[in-house]
Amino acid sequence: MLFNSWVFLAFFAITFSAYLLTARKLVLQNLVLFIASYVFYGWWSWKFLGLIALSTAIDYVAGIKIADGSDDATRRRWVTVSCVSNLGILALFKYFDFFLGSLGDLLALFGLQAAMPSLSLVLPVGISFYTFQSMSYSIDVYRGHTQVCRNPLNFAVYVSFFPQLVAGPIERSSNFLPQVERPRTITTAGLESGLFLILWGLFKKVVVADNAALIANAVFDDPSTGSGAELWLGALAFTIQIYGDFSGYSDIARGLAKAMGFELMVNFKLPYFATSPSDFWRRWHVSLSSWLRDYLYIPLGGNRSGKYGTYRNLMLTMALGGLWHGASWNFVLWGVYHGLLLVVVRLLAHVKGPRLPAKRLWADLVRMSLMFPLTVGGWILFRIHSMADLRAFIAGAFTSTDAEVGLTAVVLAALWLPVLVMQLAQLIADDLLVALRLPVLLRGVLYGLLIASCVAFATGESIEFIYFQF
Repeated sequence: MLFNSWVFLAFFAITFSAYLLTARKLVLQNLVLFIASYVFYGWWSWKFLGLIALSTAIDYVAGIKIADGSDDATRRRWVTVSCVSNLGILALFKYFDFFLGSLGDLLALFGLQAAMPSLSLVLPVGISFYTFQSMSYSIDVYRGHTQVCRNPLNFAVYVSFFPQLVAGPIERSSNFLPQVERPRTITTAGLESGLFLILWGLFKKVVVADNAALIANAVFDDPSTGSGAELWLGALAFTIQIYGDFSGYSDIARGLAKAMGFELMVNFKLPYFATSPSDFWRRWHVSLSSWLRDYLYIPLGGNRSGKYGTYRNLMLTMALGGLWHGASWNFVLWGVYHGLLLVVVRLLAHVKGPRLPAKRLWADLVRMSLMFPLTVGGWILFRIHSMADLRAFIAGAFTSTDAEVGLTAVVLAALWLPVLVMQLAQLIADDLLVALRLPVLLRGVLYGLLIASCVAFATGESIEFIYFQF
């Protein structure tokens, strides 16, 4: 069930009505959320419901066992059960065939032929998101960062909450679980901010991302046929697409949650205004980057391991972060690429020489102009299908061209312009909800334009969000 579909509109109308009718009884309201979340997730395939129920049951029991453990050995044993179980489920469905296939390819390089088994399992939608969210709860209970949840219904809603179930943000139990456990208040402000986020998210997905995808797909489906200008415009198109698609989903998720009285974390903070690689990861997919920092980078030693230990930790964290996105070497390469950017910036910090001043607008603009092409370069690695496609892209990217690409550039500029205008307003005001400051009449005009654009410029079908595959 896709946010950008009429089926979801009907689903949410029914769910929200039931949610309002049960407002006086928290347990009934949470039961509505639980049933709705399982219907929402089971819409893809009811067979996947067993996996999310299994993860929920394991971490619910593990959390209680950790909290009630009489000694640290017992508590460690149960947090290990949680981590091994969740990572095991993820590895089985997402990485089993990939690693065995890669092993077969490696053996073939040495002249050894081996018939590797293949499970050919269908990847459950959103499995990377809900396993990380569920597992982090057990870890946080072990660390004493969150209170144990003894109500199975509340915990099931925490794991399966449908607005953010399949593509995040990956919520922390310390932030979201207390909201599940206490009564929510539906306010006019919450409804209006929720409406804006939903419309703005739909605009970024249906108008911006889906139309940019037409250009990106034409290039990346076969990079060997593209000229230099075409390839770079394709890379820019995917840069626009993935931001509009993923941040659009996150905005819709936040908007739906706000309408029901919940507050989800902000997952995107104007990432293409980043001034450095580390700043980019403070702005892009914040819930994952902070998850990797807190549950992987810092436990590895973080920046407390000396200079070279810090570089190692950065590279390992980013490589695994790339692998989290999918069972493919291009995602690992993308993660390694961003790890190298982080390491290089740290190395340059030790080099003596002139530096751009801090807190100067012109200096930040220079940093942004340097960081943005590096970001685009990373998205090329993210989008390619194979190493052969990467070689073809590199070979063609710096060739001259006689192709007519002016219209494509105009289309991309037209798609990005309204997003850029909104983002500049958000940046200047330091407020992602700056549109809500407009007078009532102008807000109405804005909402009307967003709705009209979604109707007029939709590609004609409900296209799945990119991060559903992760």
